[in-house]
Amino acid sequence: MTVKAVSFVAKSGTGKTTLLEKVIGHLKERGYKVGVVKHDAHRFDIDHPGKDSHRLTAAGADTMLISSPEKLALVKKHAASPPIEELLSTYFSDVDIVLTEGFKKSSMPKIELNRQERSTTLLCRGEEHDPSLVAVASDGKLELDVPVLDLNDADMVADFIETKFLM
Repeated sequence: MTVKAVSFVAKSGTGKTTLLEKVIGHLKERGYKVGVVKHDAHRFDIDHPGKDSHRLTAAGADTMLISSPEKLALVKKHAASPPIEELLSTYFSDVDIVLTEGFKKSSMPKIELNRQERSTTLLCRGEEHDPSLVAVASDGKLELDVPVLDLNDADMVADFIETKFLM
């Protein structure tokens, strides 16, 4: 089974997380199980000093999982970021769709966000032509070879995802 996924890409400060929050809500209202992967080019830490999980990873655990009746969290050390395809197949077989934030260099289908006050150029239709671009969500008028969605209409973006990937 192939996991269905689409990546939201944009320049920093365009509103990827804000739009994703709204789109997730719309898809959940429609009954879909939604997974999310956030790409972080920097180091992050969900393990905090003083917590047992932090003590266990600090002691040398290569993989540490904390589980409760409501959720689980996995901390797994690795030398390099695993390919997104590996993450999807390993952790997301139980969802209808995975929305990712980032991964602009991947071959996954992409929706690029464009906020005109932030930038008039596109990542996927600028100097490079990314064939995996399936739509652009913008607050401006653009003439493109892919659908242009209203950046400020999360329901429209959810409709597009539902039609393109879930039906």
